[in-house]
Amino acid sequence: MEAAPPVVTFDFAKLSPRERYKLLIGAVVPRPIALVTTVDAQGVVNAAPFSFFNCLSADPAILALGVEYRPTGGQKDTGRNVRETLAFTVNIVSDALVEGMNICAVPFEPGIDELARAGLTAMPGVKVPCPWIGQAPAAFECRHHTTLGIGNSREIILGEVVYAHFRADTIDAEKLYVDPAALDAVGRMGGHGYATTRDYFDLPTMSAATWQSDPAAANRRR
Repeated sequence: MEAAPPVVTFDFAKLSPRERYKLLIGAVVPRPIALVTTVDAQGVVNAAPFSFFNCLSADPAILALGVEYRPTGGQKDTGRNVRETLAFTVNIVSDALVEGMNICAVPFEPGIDELARAGLTAMPGVKVPCPWIGQAPAAFECRHHTTLGIGNSREIILGEVVYAHFRADTIDAEKLYVDPAALDAVGRMGGHGYATTRDYFDLPTMSAATWQSDPAAANRRR
């Protein structure tokens, strides 16, 4: 048997928050990106990207956001808006949306319309007050479910999906099949890195019987 490769270990209790952050974002990749649209109590729109994001459940349909606090300890616009309106919309970031997403990441002052600065179109929400982005390949309107305060730097916001918008060329509406090539989503890597999802393959999950009969063939990428 081949010897195991050398291993470098880290005790997270002995690392600073920044050191833990660097290890996590470098290894947990690619991370999907949510371009989140919200409104404040006065109806002012905010848009901000988050790569601490994922789908956690289908029944109920739950999306999760990790929203960092400002360096001063105050809430960012997204967290404050969700607290005030109990709603947010997740817009999936495609390759065509990357530049607009990056503009929405600029730390503008509160009240600035990031979508207008990025040249993106705000479409009215159906079941929530916040808009969805017309150029997004897919968008999920969410009602606030739970907010978890997990420390002094970040909160986890769970939202239940109540309505979805898909660009027509991305989905077979009858089969509910989302075409990954048409979606053309991007993911976040470590540092300033991003990755596309164009290097795609199928690898069906094997049954125990299939694995026992011909594991090499059943485990072949397609």
